[in-house]
Amino acid sequence: MATTATRPWDPADHLETDEDIVAYLEAAFEDGDPALIAAALGDVARARGMTKVATDSGLGRESLYKALSPNGNPEFATVLKVMQALGLRLHASAE
Repeated sequence: MATTATRPWDPADHLETDEDIVAYLEAAFEDGDPALIAAALGDVARARGMTKVATDSGLGRESLYKALSPNGNPEFATVLKVMQALGLRLHASAE
């Protein structure tokens, strides 16, 4: 019987364009789960380079990894700094 080798799927490996990133984050925001949103921001930050995002946001790299993990609970100020460092804006719209 043949065995199948598998490896973990990492969304950061597939976030190559700005359009990919925007679609990924929009889906996370539509879901509305704060942990999912934080993890999605973490995936995007890893795709762009966590060290660069940390430097651009003025936050520590290790604390950013922790805050943007699935178990993290980032402050709203952290989310805004990361969004700005990624060149993204958070905006509201009516349904």
